[in-house]
Amino acid sequence: VQLQASGGGLVQPGGSLRLSCVASGGISSLRSMGWYRQAPGKQRELVAVFVIGGSTNYVESVKGRFTISRDTTTLYLQMNNLKAEDTAVYYCNFRNQDYKDYWGQGTLVTVSS
Repeated sequence: VQLQASGGGLVQPGGSLRLSCVASGGISSLRSMGWYRQAPGKQRELVAVFVIGGSTNYVESVKGRFTISRDTTTLYLQMNNLKAEDTAVYYCNFRNQDYKDYWGQGTLVTVSS
């Protein structure tokens, strides 16, 4: 199983980006699908997550600006009104019912004027 993340780049404050994560190969019994980010010098943090059959959750700092969505093969993160503090490497994550994690390679988002 491989996850391929894309869509990062350089954007001005207030701008938008859409991240995508395509899964190749099957993952049995998914528990959740989500996006994490890691800023320089900081720990990786959960940004948004779909809990299969349950809720969608966002870190407080992105509520109202980011939206997580998915189709049959791809996980998305729509990011609007981006701020400098959103600058980070963003990773997609799929977790199965056994709590095994699958990670994408990371895509860099830089918010700067």
